[in-house]
This record gives sequence, C-alpha cells and structure tokens, in this order.
Amino acid sequence: QVQLVESGGGSVQPGGSLRLSCAASGNIFSIDAMGWYRQVPGKERELVATTTSGSSTNYTDSVKGRFTISRDNAKVYLQMNSLKPEDTAVYFCWMSIRAIRDYYLRREYWGQGTQVTVSS
Repeated sequence: QVQLVESGGGSVQPGGSLRLSCAASGNIFSIDAMGWYRQVPGKERELVATTTSGSSTNYTDSVKGRFTISRDNAKVYLQMNSLKPEDTAVYFCWMSIRAIRDYYLRREYWGQGTQVTVSS
C-alpha cells in the first residue's frame, strides 16, 4: 500500500516561517510529480507548488518568492517564509506515483492535510 504522511503544520505570526514535510511509503516504483495544495472552508482546493521528477517547479503567483518546494527521493517539502494571514489554510500533500506491480499506471495520492494558521 502507498500512503502519504504529512507534518510541520502549526500556528505562526505574520512574517514567520514553517516547513511542511510529506513522506510517501509503500511499493513505489517511481514518483512522477509532487506538490502541495491548500484549501479554506467554502473554497476549492488550489495549487500552491509542484515539482516534477526532473525537478522543474511551479508556484501559484501569491507564494512566489516566499515559498520553496523541494524533494528528496520519496519526500517533498514546502519551506514557507514571510507568511501572511492569507496563507491560512489546510495544506495537502499530493503525489503522482507508479506502484511496482503496475509501473505503467500513474495514480494520484493525497495526504490527510495539515493546518497552517497565520495570525497576530
């Protein structure tokens, strides 16, 4: 079984920093892409940042220059600096994974979500 485990959420003041971590485990053949999404009540889940197996990255405009996504094997991180109240949301880890038994098929996996709260 493949599963994602997130950590690193919490509450900080504006201008503070947090680092989110997500680790995938199980019968993994490869991870084609990883990313972070966020969601607030009443709104749809939105992309925050993604990175591919080739290490290309993509960020939503509102976090450019403040957030950095990185990967290390089956782990993905999101370093969040200069946090703003508008960043408050539940953050979800996302990965596109090929399992060993059916390496030709990509499946989408999500973490359970971790709360990030930015307030004074």
